[in-house]
Amino acid sequence: MTAEFSHEPVMRGEVLSWLVGNKSGTYVDGTIGGGGHAGAILEATTGRLIGIDCDTDALAACAEKLKPFGSRVVLVKANFADLSLVLADLQIERVDGVVLDLGVSSHQLDAAHRGFSFSRTAPLDMRMDRELKLRAYDIVNTFTPTELEKIIRLYGEEKMAARIAQAISRKRQAAPIGTTTELADLVTSVMPARMRQFKIHPATRTFQALRIAVNAELDCLSRGIAGAVAALKSGGRLAVISFHSLEDRIVKNTLRDLAASCVCPKDIPYCICSQKAVVKILTRRALTPSDAEIHSNPRARSAKLRVAERI
Repeated sequence: MTAEFSHEPVMRGEVLSWLVGNKSGTYVDGTIGGGGHAGAILEATTGRLIGIDCDTDALAACAEKLKPFGSRVVLVKANFADLSLVLADLQIERVDGVVLDLGVSSHQLDAAHRGFSFSRTAPLDMRMDRELKLRAYDIVNTFTPTELEKIIRLYGEEKMAARIAQAISRKRQAAPIGTTTELADLVTSVMPARMRQFKIHPATRTFQALRIAVNAELDCLSRGIAGAVAALKSGGRLAVISFHSLEDRIVKNTLRDLAASCVCPKDIPYCICSQKAVVKILTRRALTPSDAEIHSNPRARSAKLRVAERI
């Protein structure tokens, strides 16, 4: 049983103002989710929109929501990391803009059976694409303590990673850890008392780490940005919304590298790499939501928007 698919588009106005140049152009929403950004782009233009998502629930909801736009919308089940393959299959050489709204959608968090949230008891799943074989359950119950610690520390930036990994290892020896609330309670139980008083739930970083590992999110992100930039026309723009420091760091560094005209070591007196800049970064610093948006949609509070233009 699934919840109604909805997702409040973060920084909707900012995305439109930075992304849409050619009103009759072709745009890609590489993480279409609930269709919020896609719908806004379609309303602001007369061209086509290619909507990509690996979540079949998202695609089904968008097919209904975007039905009024008819043949202007093409929906594809895929990971945005494979954007170049999707466009090749559609015989589209270049597009005018790409938007990537990263992370987990409101629907995925609110649909208890998907296992993304610890607010309600559900199986430990966390797969955005339910055709993937690896689940959070598999990581929690079969990975070694060392592997668990690495995932939780690297992807969750969790200082208590070693303590959490050892607690998981001990607990699963008696019986597998099967549900979201069971894992969340276990993580909370091993946290120092002072850390249980924070506004953020003690298990938040652990759940983030598992979700990233299950869906290979950071690997997909680097590939997705490179593929999106390669697909842009000259003057076309890429807008990326990230929600935590790991994502934002990859977005920032990848765009910086693509904007560099020389990557030679500083001690070399002249350029020998012959590298040319591919993009121009338009947002010197990441843009963030307004106070009003954060008040109306608290999940937007950590969002950062970066925009680049293809040279």
